[in-house]
Amino acid sequence: MTKKRYQINVNLPVQIIKEGKIFVAYCPVLDIATQGNTYEEAQEMFNELVRVFIDDLIERGTFEKVLLDLGWKKASHGRRWELPERQFISETHQEVSIPCPA
Repeated sequence: MTKKRYQINVNLPVQIIKEGKIFVAYCPVLDIATQGNTYEEAQEMFNELVRVFIDDLIERGTFEKVLLDLGWKKASHGRRWELPERQFISETHQEVSIPCPA
């Protein structure tokens, strides 16, 4: 038996980064990313990815566990969820020493 579903609208933070000729859309509160050949395509692909990601969590029965693991909080009044409190601080370049094969 399929459980009843409902829809909610949520404003997710999405970072869109251009890497060469590709646009990458990354959502830190869901830790998912996708790409497109244009900015608009990356946005469209992201919307589709969110739907597929959430549908998969529901089908596997891991929706609540995954959201809690990602820092989401279940609101006290039932079916609502609160996004993790995250704030983008800065983008920096940091020099690090990494091992390389000889």
